[in-house]
Amino acid sequence: MENKIAIVTGSNKGIGFEIVKELCKRGVGVVYLTARDIQRGQKAVQELNREGYFPKFHQLEVNNKQSVKNFADYLKKNYNEIDILINNAGVINEDFYKTSYEDSKYIIDINYNGILLSEEYIYPIIKDNGRIINISSDCGHISNLKNKYWIERLTKDNLQRDDINDFLSWFLQSVKNNTIDYNDFVEDKILSYRISKIAVCALTRIQQKEIGKNISINSLHPGFVKTNMTKGCGNFTLDEAADTPVYLALDIEQSVKGKYFWFDKTEQDWTDPNLKLYCVFDTIENQLQGPK
Repeated sequence: MENKIAIVTGSNKGIGFEIVKELCKRGVGVVYLTARDIQRGQKAVQELNREGYFPKFHQLEVNNKQSVKNFADYLKKNYNEIDILINNAGVINEDFYKTSYEDSKYIIDINYNGILLSEEYIYPIIKDNGRIINISSDCGHISNLKNKYWIERLTKDNLQRDDINDFLSWFLQSVKNNTIDYNDFVEDKILSYRISKIAVCALTRIQQKEIGKNISINSLHPGFVKTNMTKGCGNFTLDEAADTPVYLALDIEQSVKGKYFWFDKTEQDWTDPNLKLYCVFDTIENQLQGPK
């Protein structure tokens, strides 16, 4: 374990911060806490240092091509290869109740395109038998969709990148043109976030087929977690939410690949829209409103 090198994106706070802490606790030799903001990232490292954990820090803006390339070059120069990449960086709708074009573009750029940049620059330096974990959500399960055309297209066995790209373009254009049909979705709240996470789960399946080396790539829903992103709402603490990502990074059999996991470490069928694993916004709303 002490010879392993792990990277966690977007980890100066929230679930990512706790994942870094747990990886250090488990004895992973080199763990990189990354953040877009250098000052916040360094402050997070100092906080962990005070608790007896000693991750390293590197600046990383996941949707900035040069930033991702710089980090990959640094890793190649200093380590040649890495063992674990946890694509954790993510954002949610600024307004849970509204779906705007600019906000939707930004969410997809961070949550989805950020992983594509990791794939381009960081995946090539992941060791054989390495592991990649894409942090998704219950918002990312296919049951969040009601549109039969997109359900069928995104869950087919020969899924292609163009299918995901067309899905995202369809959504963005409908938002831009104000032609969105909310009957296509199980709920209309935090909709851009749902779309981005559905795309992440679909991408996970494609990436696993294409990766070549014996690298496992899985996605997961870490639970409804109390974070700044959820405005403090949630049923799980941050340390509880780190449990399954670390399990996928260190403990699960290497043969488990291209799957979607629930917060309790159980594998769920991402392609089955009848499972009803979608995010029920009432759960969030009730906590936002507080006790009556």
